[in-house]
Amino acid sequence: MDNKSNALLNKQASVAADGRALHETVRLCLGYLGLGLICLTVSVVALPMRMALPRVLSKRWGRQLVGATFRVYLRFLSVMGACRFDLTALDSLQGAPAMIIAPNHPSLLDALMILSRLPGAVCIMKADIVNSPFFGAGSRLVGYIRNTPLRTMVQLAIADLHQGSHLLLFPEGTRTSRFPVGAMQGTTGLIAKHAGVAVQTVFIETDSGFLGKGWSVWRTPKMPITYRIRLGKRFDPPQNTALFVSELEQYFQAELAHAQLPDFPVSPAS
Repeated sequence: MDNKSNALLNKQASVAADGRALHETVRLCLGYLGLGLICLTVSVVALPMRMALPRVLSKRWGRQLVGATFRVYLRFLSVMGACRFDLTALDSLQGAPAMIIAPNHPSLLDALMILSRLPGAVCIMKADIVNSPFFGAGSRLVGYIRNTPLRTMVQLAIADLHQGSHLLLFPEGTRTSRFPVGAMQGTTGLIAKHAGVAVQTVFIETDSGFLGKGWSVWRTPKMPITYRIRLGKRFDPPQNTALFVSELEQYFQAELAHAQLPDFPVSPAS
């Protein structure tokens, strides 16, 4: 093949790559726009629901609303070819006794994926998210729990578990800062012990570092991104919190050692 043919092929490959990059950037922007519209919709509906309905009903119906909007959003990402989701493993937890749902945390999309399948679950969130004008109205409607102060967080989490709700709690406390999993906090064992509930481990696998720790929101990933959720061991309520946390971390390390997880620079662990 002569130089002229090579140059033509290289030019065609470059044009194709530019086209794919443009399409991925458009899908990224549409994804953010869709999330913004969903959050705005929930916020608009949240205030009148909370004012007009008894607190028990507003929390229950609000969580169903949030779960439905998350399902619509994930379907939107799938239809436009941005993501592929395999979340069916979570369906077996619907209607199960109250327990702590404890996943690893590679991405900001993790909570959306789990709550889309388990809308009745309560979630522990960072206080600045619950207090934000953009997410706050919906979070307060459904009774999501601030992660500070610690004692209040634990008390509210135990109360929700005793009312029959699942509790979504990431044992790392934040997105994974070193793979396959970061250091575990003691909160999961503490709440499980005092609430007397089991801890269901959940493993989230993905082939992209999109929206992981250290990933810029404006960095465009290669698409489609795949996400797969599988269930792990269900631990009985612990008697010793420290021993339980150590056992939990070792179990996560072993289970995720060969899992499909991203490989990209992340923020250093504190």
